[in-house]
Parts: sequence; structure tokens; C-alpha cells
Amino acid sequence: MDHELQTTCKALHDFRSQAHDPALLDLFLELAGEGVHAFQRARLAGHFTASCWLVSADGERTLLTHHRKLDRWLQPGGHADGDVDLARVALREAEEETGVPQLTLEGGVFDIDRHRIPARGDVPEHWHYDVRFVIRAGSDERFVVSEESHDLAWRPVREIRDGSEYDASLRRMAGRWLDRMPPGAR
Repeated sequence: MDHELQTTCKALHDFRSQAHDPALLDLFLELAGEGVHAFQRARLAGHFTASCWLVSADGERTLLTHHRKLDRWLQPGGHADGDVDLARVALREAEEETGVPQLTLEGGVFDIDRHRIPARGDVPEHWHYDVRFVIRAGSDERFVVSEESHDLAWRPVREIRDGSEYDASLRRMAGRWLDRMPPGAR
């Protein structure tokens, strides 16, 4: 097993105490045990993706993308495409999908989620094993809408946590983020 893959496996192991579903984490670790193949789209049953909880400099808002293919508000992210360093994938996808300058990665794994992706064209329905990381914007929060999105928008984290119109995994990440904040700031 190469060094970067070992580092990713260690990051997943280190996340165990924070995992909302330890059995789900076991599925992620089992998949990682398959090696680099698990990080490629060619593994049609399912593969790793990485995404981010992209927060404003003050931590009060997160940047969401209105995903073009799925037609839903989601966090920025994408396929690993053979890169086993999922933190690097999350940062790269944030940069590509948002155009926000001077993004920084904070800490290790923030959240995990396994979700079904519907069949599209020649690609059958499959699982995404999404590993999420916190990425923080600097003082310049200007964004650029990419071809992968209909729109981008900064949303208050509390609105996401409390909003039934948001995906359950977005609400979970918002709750996790707010739990990290000092009691008076929640």
C-alpha cells in the first residue's frame, strides 16, 4: 500500500470516534482496502469521492453549489479519479467548482456519506463513498459559477441545519459545524 493511501486509511480510522455511523465507516475502510481501484470511476459498483464543507472566514456561512446534473443544492466536491489523497481532491474540487481564492484545508475527515447516484447514459446507478473535509475561505469570498453548477450561494449555517429543504447530509454537517462553535455562537 502506498504512503498516500495509508495516510487516507489512517484519516478514516482517526475519524472513528466522530463517525455518526461506525458500521458505515467500516464500509469505507473495506473499500479503501481494495486499493487505488476504489478511487476510480471504473469501479462501477461504487467509488470514492471527496467534498468539502466550505465555510466563510468567520465560520457563519457555507458555500453551496446548485448542482447541474442533480439539480439540488449540495456542497462542492467530485470524483477522486485515481487520486487517493481525498483531502487534496476536496481542496481541488472546491477551487475548481467555486473559484474562491486562498482556500485552506482545516483538520482531518469532517464527515462521511454514502449515497446512491442515479443511472445516467452509459453509467449505471452506483454508490458514492464521499469523504468530506472542512475548507475555509479567506477574506475574499467572491466565487465564479462553473459549468458544473447552475449557481453558487453563501448560506447561513444555522439556516441549513434548520431547513427541511436541505439534504439530510447537509443538515448533519451544519449541525456538526455548529457543535464545534463556542456555546454562545451556536
